[in-house]
Formats: sequence, C-alpha cells, structure tokens
Amino acid sequence: MTAALQKMTVEEKVGQLFMPVLYGSRADAPHQENQARFGVGSPAQVIEKYHLGGMILFPGTGNIVDAKQLAQLTYGLRAASPEVPLLIGVDQENGLVSRLGDLVTKLPGAQTIGDTGDPANARAAAKITGAELRALGISMDFAPVADVNVNPKNPVIGPRAYGSDPELVADMVEAAVKGFHDSGVAATAKHFPGHGDTATDSHTALPVIRHTRAEWERLDAPPFRAAIDAGVDAIMSAHIVMPRLDSSGDPATLSKKILTGLLREELGFKGVISTDALNMDGVRKKYGDSEVAIRAILAGADILLMPPDFPKAYQAVLAAVQSGRISQTRLNQSVRRILKLKFDRSLHTKNFFPPPSKAASLLKTPSNRRAAARLTAQS
Repeated sequence: MTAALQKMTVEEKVGQLFMPVLYGSRADAPHQENQARFGVGSPAQVIEKYHLGGMILFPGTGNIVDAKQLAQLTYGLRAASPEVPLLIGVDQENGLVSRLGDLVTKLPGAQTIGDTGDPANARAAAKITGAELRALGISMDFAPVADVNVNPKNPVIGPRAYGSDPELVADMVEAAVKGFHDSGVAATAKHFPGHGDTATDSHTALPVIRHTRAEWERLDAPPFRAAIDAGVDAIMSAHIVMPRLDSSGDPATLSKKILTGLLREELGFKGVISTDALNMDGVRKKYGDSEVAIRAILAGADILLMPPDFPKAYQAVLAAVQSGRISQTRLNQSVRRILKLKFDRSLHTKNFFPPPSKAASLLKTPSNRRAAARLTAQS
C-alpha cells in the first residue's frame, strides 16, 4: 500500500478521490455523453485519462442492461485500471432504492427487515445482496442506511431506514455490515451525522436539523457507532445542516467539525468517508461545483461522489493541491484510506470476481429467492 502510494503522481492521487458516473454499456465503446463531459469516448478511456479511483453504476447512463452485459462492463472497467484496483459502487439498498432492478433477487427494504425485529435477517439480506453484486463485478454497496427515521414527514429516508428506534437501527446496521463482509463486498453506512429527522429533501434543498448534541447522541449516533464497531468500510456524509454540531451553516459534507472533529476524532472512524452525490442541490448552491469539491476534501471527505462537472472538480482539486491549499499530507491521508479499503476487500486478488460468463447463473438463485420470501413473510 505504501509502495503504491509512493509511486503515484499527484494527478494519479487526485484521480483516486473521485467516483463519477460514466456512460455506456461497454467499457471499450465510445459514448457521446463521455465525449461531451470528459473529452474521451469510452468509459475505459475516462478511467485511463483521469486515473479514476472508482465509478458508480447508475440508471439512465446505459450501464445496466442485463446480467451478462453488466458483468462484462465491470470486467472491462477494472481492466482499464491495472495498477490500482477500481472501486465499482452502486446504490442497492433493496426496497425503494434498488438500482439493479430485476437483475438481482428482490429483497425486502430496510423498514420491512426492521419490522421483523431480528438483526439476523438484516445480515442475511446483506449477504445475499453482496454475493450478487460481487457476481456482477461490483465491489461496493452504498448501503446500509444508518439513519433513524424519527420524522414521519421525511420525504427522502422513510422506509429506507430500518426504523425509528435508535437501538434497533443500530443492531440492524451492525448486522448488515457483517452481512456485506460475509460476501466480501464493501459496505457504506449513510448519511452521517443522520438524515432521519428531516422534512426537506436534500436532493432539492438544504435541510436543517436542530438536534442538540444530547439529542444527536441519543437519536442519531447509535447506528453509526455500531457500524464503526462492525468495521464498516465507508461512511457517507449527509447534505444537511446541524447548527448545534457546527454553527457555520455549512452542510455536514463540507464541515470539518462534523467529518473530522466528530466522525474521525470523537467516534474514532478510520475508514473512508464518501460524500453523498455532489450533484444534489443541498450541497451545490452555496459555493459552486469547483469549490465544493475542495471544501469536501478539506472537511475530511476522501471520495467525491458524482460531481456534476467532473473535469471541473478534478482540475479544481488538482490546482488546490499544487497551490498548497490542500496539503500533500492531507491528499495522502485520503489516498491511503482508499487504497486500504481496496486491499482489505481483496480487490487486488486475481480471482476475487467470478468470470462474467457465470454472472447470470449466480443471480436470483432458488436459495436466494427462498430466503427473500422467508424475510418478507417474517415482517
């Protein structure tokens, strides 16, 4: 890991910080959106040009057609980054947010699992999900949701959360992290410091949560503490303002007090911090897309997810490193954490992923469908 870091150029290190959306169903096939956005045509060329650390699969990009196609796409994407393993992520929470649709076993969402009251069910569901992601060549799930849904009017979390009881949610989150690890896939607890008490959607505006520190400790913190204790690989920030935790008015994604002071120093999290999608209005309005990317890194984030103008954000972060605004030490901290995640999940291992030709046979197996039916029946 240290040797890999020492060999990297500044441009390669900055590339490791980004997980954008790429367009197209084949790694080597040109796509007009890639050409327009990145200056090169194929997803593989984007990875090579910018030394990407990862990418996120997303509907509407042409990424997801069928199992064989997707497994071949991810195989080609990984081949475009032979020196440093590529992190390939997806939002597969099950239930309301299921980006892979009918390709994978239809499992109950978090609230349904939470209603069973049995954390073993959360672990079983996560293990099935992780195994099917791995069959498709996907190495990271942006799940589980660790928010405690205490606001019935919440427009963005709702049934995506395991429930409204902090201790129940904590037990479910801990079990889910273990389930993803049973399958070898990286897990991401989201959305720190807690998106459960909002009546505003952070995709379109910037929610404000007025929990006191004591309320945060009681309501929001337990699932994140449980995730950290379970060895969660990554924690995703929330585009929310918590003025009692940081009076600056900045969203948590851009708050050093919250990401570095609270999450790293107080809770002791040593893994990767990912931003929520940077194309969401909750984080974009105050500073603009270039400055947001820089401020997220300075706040303590490691992965910049889905920047709306990736070349602009990449060049801004690169310039900030070259000027010294982002120090080499700070850059190396993030790259080291990202490399460790990849090493810990064995992404450098030659046979970590099954051959693409086997993907379809490993999805929606009879045993997985039976398990899904059992989980649904228990709720």
